[in-house]
Amino acid sequence: MSSGLKTLAASLAVGAALSLGLGGAMAAETPKKGGVLKFVVPDEPPSFDGHRETTFALVHPIAPFYSLLVKQNPENSMDPTDIICDLCTEMPKPTDGGKTFTFKLREGVKFEDGSPVNSSDVKATYDKIIFPQADVSSARKAYFVMVDKVEAPDPQTVVFKLKYPSSAFVPALAVPFNFIYDDAKLAQDMHWYEKNVLGSGPFQKFERQAGAFIKGTANPNFYEKGKPYLDGFEAIFAKKESLRVQAIRGDRAAIEFRGFPPQSRDDLVKALGKDVTVQESDWNCVLLITPNHRKKPFDDVRVRKALTLAVDRWGGSQYLSKIAIVKTVGGIVFPGHPLAAKQEELQQLAGYWPDLAKSRAEAKKLLKEAGIPDGFKFTLNNRAVDQPYKIVGTWLIDQWKQVGLAVDQQVQPTGPFYDTLRKKQDFDVSIDFNCQSVVNPLLDVSKFISEERSGSQYGGYTNAEVDKLFDAMNQTDDTAEQRKMMRRMEKIILDEEALGFITMWWYRIIPHRTYVKGWNVSPSHYLNQQLSEVWLDQ
Repeated sequence: MSSGLKTLAASLAVGAALSLGLGGAMAAETPKKGGVLKFVVPDEPPSFDGHRETTFALVHPIAPFYSLLVKQNPENSMDPTDIICDLCTEMPKPTDGGKTFTFKLREGVKFEDGSPVNSSDVKATYDKIIFPQADVSSARKAYFVMVDKVEAPDPQTVVFKLKYPSSAFVPALAVPFNFIYDDAKLAQDMHWYEKNVLGSGPFQKFERQAGAFIKGTANPNFYEKGKPYLDGFEAIFAKKESLRVQAIRGDRAAIEFRGFPPQSRDDLVKALGKDVTVQESDWNCVLLITPNHRKKPFDDVRVRKALTLAVDRWGGSQYLSKIAIVKTVGGIVFPGHPLAAKQEELQQLAGYWPDLAKSRAEAKKLLKEAGIPDGFKFTLNNRAVDQPYKIVGTWLIDQWKQVGLAVDQQVQPTGPFYDTLRKKQDFDVSIDFNCQSVVNPLLDVSKFISEERSGSQYGGYTNAEVDKLFDAMNQTDDTAEQRKMMRRMEKIILDEEALGFITMWWYRIIPHRTYVKGWNVSPSHYLNQQLSEVWLDQ
């Protein structure tokens, strides 16, 4: 396997040294400049605002236009602690007992319209993410619970003042959705970036044809000397898996960064032989079931608990992993991480009991106690993306049928799907997800805290004990204490209150062209060396 392909493996599994131990640092390799990298994307973004969205559909085609303050080291992506500067000049050492981080910025960086990038832009960006105004949606505001304020004392200096020291802070900065925006545009309209693209990244000249593609052209004034290597990229939208497979097989695209199920992998390997390379790993992404706590009967814990008890996760893993990009049974933390539940701990939770008959008998009992008649109907809200949404949704409907529930499935395109979740009142139960770029469990679980604090919790519930545990975990460096609190938090969320449920964690299978015509290295090498964050996504 070439060094470029090893780097792809690393990028696909940031922090996966915890599980599979893939990849390694890239050896010296001289790429040939030029060419356009074409890749397929299963869906279009609901908006272009990285601070608002949480989906692969945004980060794949839109991240190339933007800069970050800091980023994961693309040459050592296996190490989630290896974070380097993007717009800053060097990683700062914290002062004030670990509560102050002072970043110096590159000089001469410009947005595509020619306006300079300075500290006021970085401050405005993070103020929008951390302290959003009432009408602004910020999916990751809870990642910065430790931040007190952001200051810009001069044009090349940004200072983050923390409430308390936190090892989770710098990894939170490196999330690839934290695009640096122009403060003037935000002052004009905080929603401007939902419909417009203006960045200082390696690509510019945003071009879009709705339903077809998004294109970008190399930025000739990019601040990293010699980059980008590519002349441009083209993200090709194709909702059907068969079309995406055909695109790679027919050499109309080099890769899909999100991944394929096992059968598509096997078909491509059989058809392309040495011209295709496959990388596989666990993925810091989990498919969820979110009941709407504001709507009867899902405000009743007995009904919610029955829903999770009906689901056979252990058997489902064996079955679904053959046809979908889900595989590993786990709790609220990325499986294999030191803070994750072990199998014996999981099996103490409702929905994870090894005795499926016992689980389903208890589910029927709880439904009866709650006054739910046999054949009770409700609607599962789902996303019109084949892998793994529709497949897992169909499987869930059959699981609930086993305890006497009749479930319809409402499948919506990405934009309307997100709108339904955000309105909260408009669904019974919904497929949901918690997918993160950097393995950072202390913040990843912010998905499950109270809705007014989370920014991405769509169940509509408030739970003071979960919030208290989240805060306490983030204010101690004692791993044993963090783990103890994580297990208590998990017990409340998945069992005692059944606030939301885990199905299975995703498994990433990436078949891609080993070499692109006219290039002397893999497509992964080209993009990884300039945009490792493109595939650190959902």
